[in-house]
Amino acid sequence: MAERIVSSKSKPEDATLDNSLRPKHLSDYIGQEKVKGNLSIAIAAAKKRKEPLDHVLLYGPPGLGKTTLGHIIAAEMGVNLRITAGPAIERAGDLASILTGLAENDVLFIDEIHRLSHVVEEVLYPAMEDYALDIVLGKGPGARNIRLAVKKFTLIGATTRYAMLSAPLRDRFGSVFRLDFYSKDAINEIVKRSASILNIKAEPDGIKEIAMRSRGTPRVANRLLKRVRDYAEVKTNGVITGKTAKEALAGLDVDDHGLDDLDHKVLHTLIDKFDGGPVGLETIAASISEEADTIMDISEPYLMQLGFLSRTPRGRVATKLAYEHIGVPYKNSKEPETPPQGSLF
Repeated sequence: MAERIVSSKSKPEDATLDNSLRPKHLSDYIGQEKVKGNLSIAIAAAKKRKEPLDHVLLYGPPGLGKTTLGHIIAAEMGVNLRITAGPAIERAGDLASILTGLAENDVLFIDEIHRLSHVVEEVLYPAMEDYALDIVLGKGPGARNIRLAVKKFTLIGATTRYAMLSAPLRDRFGSVFRLDFYSKDAINEIVKRSASILNIKAEPDGIKEIAMRSRGTPRVANRLLKRVRDYAEVKTNGVITGKTAKEALAGLDVDDHGLDDLDHKVLHTLIDKFDGGPVGLETIAASISEEADTIMDISEPYLMQLGFLSRTPRGRVATKLAYEHIGVPYKNSKEPETPPQGSLF
């Protein structure tokens, strides 16, 4: 399947846009008020004690601002930020090289931290707790262990799969924050702010239409804004009106809830092929020729957020709201069927 316009996963073309629109300080960061409040207190306390911030774990669906918060934390602490990803740290030596290159109180941001190998995790534990690296030199009976000190640092781990983190690694983070989908008001403010930074002329109705279809995700909101801007420059002299935004987004197959072709395929498969469920994730994926991980990471969280999908021990089930959204009469599969003629029951 072609890359989806409403996918919350980062794309190469998003890099420049993200950098230009990324807020630099907590005061500029819109939404996630509870996380912001707790972080602001922790940062102020650490600066007052002149100590590094406790290690922070950020988790939640992609595109909600985990990397942005990493940049903000480093900026607020007045230190350098080093960014890497779990799959990029293949050996213990890779991690040792990164850690020994950090300055005092620096921030190390590891994206997809759940994908660290077990061997690398074992090296990371003493580094997080004691700011030391345990290295084994040699092999066999002559092997010996040495401990190298590293400078105090703050580790920020980001993951979309919190359950896949090992318990020992989770326990070593001093602060754990979940990022939720953004409210309609917050997304509206984000689109408004982005339009202002990019010098895009957008009327309130146009901003609202884009925000409605952004799936509660800033990355998607900024991507849709960019696409609607292109449409407006050709069709309406660069001004994004409500009508222009509707036409542009309809052309991109994004409906008024932010659902695209893949989301509709998931719902239609559940309802048309499996009578609303319950049905297993792998079965749904096979029915639409899509990866199960894509459905689980991208489509499913938002469909559940809208109340269109629910998980049960037996599998996924389409709700009454899903039937209404795609215009199919609702059938409650839990209702008992009429017994056949001649039955004793």
